[in-house]
Amino acid sequence: MRLFYDWFFPALWVVYILYWQVAARGAKSNERVEPLVSRIVRAVTFFFAFVLLMSPRLPIPVLYKSYLSETNWTAWFWIGAAVNVLGLGFAIWARVYLGSNWSRSVTIKQGHELITGGPYCLVRHPIYTGLLTGFLGTAIAIGQVRGLVAFVFLFAMLWFKLRLEERWMRLQFGEVYEQYAQRVPALVPLPHKIR
Repeated sequence: MRLFYDWFFPALWVVYILYWQVAARGAKSNERVEPLVSRIVRAVTFFFAFVLLMSPRLPIPVLYKSYLSETNWTAWFWIGAAVNVLGLGFAIWARVYLGSNWSRSVTIKQGHELITGGPYCLVRHPIYTGLLTGFLGTAIAIGQVRGLVAFVFLFAMLWFKLRLEERWMRLQFGEVYEQYAQRVPALVPLPHKIR
């Protein structure tokens, strides 16, 4: 059983990343792409956060201190697993709904459309919401400081990307995007905003 616990999250994340690579085919051509330096910084940050989350031992003992009750470890594992699966499922739903407008970098596509239905009527950046929720679920399941540190790194990286993306969407879609941004929160669905 211990082997299952040790490999559950790495396997789940590998399947998710493989899906993401396969789903990237068929995206529209780019009209404008963010600078290479910011793409590299984001990739390195994501890689660092992912390694931190998945590494059973790094030479920094404080990262492995528990912040949740170890007596309820199995319960925390399954709560984290449920949160993780819900988050990754939400990100996949958003990716499917976005269709050929998707890109791993901040881009403006040829024939770019503003998508506001499906998960995009709950939050403006549901893929980021799903990724953050997935990381949070893994952090809950492992119950160690390294999970929280990885979550903070991912949040900072996605927040920077979100800000750039928002700027480009406002330039591309003007008042239409401004009204959408006033109606729909960026990352966290607000109950009074859900219809």
